[in-house]
Amino acid sequence: MAEERVTETRSPDGNTHTHTTVIEDGGRSGGGAGWLIALLILVAIVIGVWAFTQWGGSEANKNNAIANAANQVGDAARQAGNAAQDAANNSAK
Repeated sequence: MAEERVTETRSPDGNTHTHTTVIEDGGRSGGGAGWLIALLILVAIVIGVWAFTQWGGSEANKNNAIANAANQVGDAARQAGNAAQDAANNSAK
């Protein structure tokens, strides 16, 4: 809400002059600083989500790769064991 203050001044020769002062109390101006800050926060959130999805999954991907490699080594060891068993059975005959 705005308040108007009127000041009346008289000069020595009898002339009267008035001056009106308008005082606004805490009204919001039409500046765009609030929108700019909101936009910067939104950009920071988007970058944070993107970074988390890129780097957050790398640990899980590494663990999956190690598990797959261990399974392959286990399969190769099983095949070598079967081959050794077959060779031992064939030489015993």
